[in-house]
Amino acid sequence: MDERAFCENGFHPEKKPRYAGPLSAASLTEIFSGCADWETRRVLPGLMLSGECVTLCWLDGLVDGVTVSEDVLRPLTETQRVVSAQGPAQLAEAIERGAAYAYTLRRRRTADECVADLVNGCCALVFDSLGEALTFVTRTKLTRSVSSPAVEKAIKGGKDAFVETLRTNTSLVRRRLRTPELKLEQSVVGRLSGTGVALLYIEGAAKPETVARAQSRIAAIDIDGLLAAGDLEEYIVDSPRSPLPQLIHTERPDTFAMHLLDGRVGILVDGLPLGFLLPADLAAFMRVPEDSAMHFAVASMLTLLRWIALAISLLLPAAFVAISMYHQEMLPVKLLLSMTAAKQYVPFGAAAEAAAMLLAFELLQEAGLRLPDPVGQTASIIGALIVGQSAVEAKVVSPIAVIVVALSGICGYTMPSQDLGGAVRLARLALVALAAALGLYGVVTGAAIIIWYTAGLESFGESYTAPFTGSDSGALARVLIKRPNAANKRRSRHLAGWNRRRQK
Repeated sequence: MDERAFCENGFHPEKKPRYAGPLSAASLTEIFSGCADWETRRVLPGLMLSGECVTLCWLDGLVDGVTVSEDVLRPLTETQRVVSAQGPAQLAEAIERGAAYAYTLRRRRTADECVADLVNGCCALVFDSLGEALTFVTRTKLTRSVSSPAVEKAIKGGKDAFVETLRTNTSLVRRRLRTPELKLEQSVVGRLSGTGVALLYIEGAAKPETVARAQSRIAAIDIDGLLAAGDLEEYIVDSPRSPLPQLIHTERPDTFAMHLLDGRVGILVDGLPLGFLLPADLAAFMRVPEDSAMHFAVASMLTLLRWIALAISLLLPAAFVAISMYHQEMLPVKLLLSMTAAKQYVPFGAAAEAAAMLLAFELLQEAGLRLPDPVGQTASIIGALIVGQSAVEAKVVSPIAVIVVALSGICGYTMPSQDLGGAVRLARLALVALAAALGLYGVVTGAAIIIWYTAGLESFGESYTAPFTGSDSGALARVLIKRPNAANKRRSRHLAGWNRRRQK
């Protein structure tokens, strides 16, 4: 089935039932055999001795005991509510029409459907004689509350961040986009984890073909568990072996909503406090939400600084190695004499210095991330000040090499995307190796290969370098220079569907 046909036929794929046989309390108990948290209770509706008992089932820890007692058990055992019911069929119909207090009720006729509800925090009222069950949403409220974003600092934006609960995350997006055009389609991924995955897009703003591609690729994932971001990302991107990020990650609902308004498609995964957005392009990784809250002149200056910092972080160490080893005539005389004097007693060449300092910088960064915050900050300070200063004084490395690597690292931290920063660090080491082998010719060749490789990537049918590459003549100016909000009347041509207008 092609992607467009799949979109028309629905998001949920046809699956074979895992649990065959009739639905009953005994069959459910057999399915959950060996599960110490499996609980059942026989209940006499209306406390009528002549009536037929039903079985209430749930998984302890996933449901809220107070909700089960107050919204299900209490009304079920009140004589006035079910006294007129003659038989199990009428009893089930009376409960469906309001005899129970639970706000969400579903009738399940197969064991697969009932098991799916039970593992998602529902309790099930099983009617053995009917071979059916009524499930009530009674999941526990013991989840992490909404807090401030930890990685993406909010200056003028919202102070809330995504959490590990899917429905909480969808509500955070709904509060910012209060329109029925915001569509939400949900599926389950993972044979054993049963992880809920929600696909969000604005009808008209997003391209239908992009939505179809996302739906078909998510439905094609066939793994045991979806527990980490990589379990989703590597299975749906166009080039999973590429080090460049091909999905936009964010922990901020306001950033997520902004990208949806641009025409992108969003993905939220139960258990992950992140939002994924597609298609991705290089320009999107250089944007921050605060740009729209600043004066357009200030935002344009900061955007240009980020692009310049990207070039410096990528090319500066390689250019230092190439000029120091092969092209000393390019340096001013005073700078050359200063560098020569500083390297007079250093036993290593410029390439070894740069490579060693870059690797030490990566080790310090990794240590700072893995250690607890107070210890990580202390380790970073010790590594940057004491070890670095001691290495310079001991004539192991030259001061100019420390300056070049430190400036390259600082420029790398200006990039809003951590994933793009990781790809830049990897390319930086490769360019240093080319510079040590071929000089500036190697640097230019490596830069050309990076541009050629990046231009050949696609993300869900769109060019990774869009809108730089395309028929839109003003795209480059819009990426590098922010226009006033009143002048930004249309969405980008490579993202938007039939509704390109933002404002009048």
